[in-house]
Amino acid sequence: MEGWWSTTGGFLLCLSASLLLQGRANTFTINCSGFDQQGVDPTVFQSVFNKKDFRPVTNFSIPTRINISFTLSAILEVDAQLQLLTSFLWLKLSWNHPFISWDPQECGDIKKLTITAENLWLPDIFIVESMDVDQTPDGLSAYVSNDGRVVYNKPMRVTSICNLDIFYFPFDQQNCTLTFSSFLYTEESMLLGMDKEVWEIMDNSRDLGRTQGEWELLGINKATPKMSVGTSLFDQIMFYVAIRRRPTLYVINLLVPSSFLVAIDALSFYLPAESENRAPFKMTLLLGYNVFLLNISDLLPATGTSLISVYFALCLSLMVLSLLETIFITYLLHLATTQPPSMPCWLHSLLLRHASPRTCYPAVPHKENTSLGLISTHLSGLKEPGKLGGKELGPKEAELNGGSGLTRAQLADLWVQFGHMMDNLLFRIYLLFLATSVTTVLVLWNT
Repeated sequence: MEGWWSTTGGFLLCLSASLLLQGRANTFTINCSGFDQQGVDPTVFQSVFNKKDFRPVTNFSIPTRINISFTLSAILEVDAQLQLLTSFLWLKLSWNHPFISWDPQECGDIKKLTITAENLWLPDIFIVESMDVDQTPDGLSAYVSNDGRVVYNKPMRVTSICNLDIFYFPFDQQNCTLTFSSFLYTEESMLLGMDKEVWEIMDNSRDLGRTQGEWELLGINKATPKMSVGTSLFDQIMFYVAIRRRPTLYVINLLVPSSFLVAIDALSFYLPAESENRAPFKMTLLLGYNVFLLNISDLLPATGTSLISVYFALCLSLMVLSLLETIFITYLLHLATTQPPSMPCWLHSLLLRHASPRTCYPAVPHKENTSLGLISTHLSGLKEPGKLGGKELGPKEAELNGGSGLTRAQLADLWVQFGHMMDNLLFRIYLLFLATSVTTVLVLWNT
């Protein structure tokens, strides 16, 4: 009798344990009695809601896999001074919840539900480069499917650190990073994966872009580094976001007006050097260019050295050099009408070497009053050649002039020729600068 009771007791114990284990496994299935045409009774998910503070796993040694994707819908601002990128993202997180499942055939063919996100466990995914507090709006919901798949979408305005290089402004391209990681869970508890391929994220971001502003999206790439904090390793997904500035606004408002002013200043060399209006004209252009630089200061980068700043500095330097050259030529012409200064031998030889044969004096001057292609009557206030041309320099003046024996009119014409040579040289520098500037802009714009 005792043997029968021991055998029966062992069988009942095994049966009870089997039923208990089967009942424990069935606790993961949602009771469909709460599903009807009027909606879903929240009490059927109460057991899930009560566990929202804990990571939903059946075994804590198994890491939860979080799949990430996002859509970059707008690039709001790029602050070169603070090295910050402000963008707007739609972040999508998805994971499996092992305590949620139901049979759609028994539950009115319902396969997906929306549940308030605050009633579910949410992964603590954040952007490492973010410099702002997460301002996720309240009352967001998550999609829950019958197989326990949870999909959570949230909008994010992200202000992140970005290493900005503005040297090629306004033709610059920037490469910023958005690194997603967990703040609390190490790789032993949470692994990160991709919900979409990178090319899909790129296409969606281009298609759903809401702004046609200053920046455009070039490409998105990814890497999966590990972040080490002490002895702990955190899983990460790093996205490289390449953006490019649209330069049309800056070309029209900065480069085109500056090029016009420089071109007009170059054309002023066609005014006669003896004209009294040439120096005031160049002064007016220089004043206007300084006013132009003051008006565009807000469009230029506040920090760093950019190529366009170097361009403006060169334009201003050329205009100042041109004005100084005009003042110097005016001074030489004034001396030529009164007392022509002696010309150094090296400068005289340079004129003979670089001037055309039709406008150069020979080594021994003729007795006739020939000139360097520009007769002395071109000089304001200069006497007629018949009155001054036949007068040769005295011994002391001839010694200072290298003993060339030039007349005063011939010496004056040499200085005029020197002034014309300086005008020609500076004019060619202007043309070379304008051609180089236009070529550089076209190359950078098409790169």
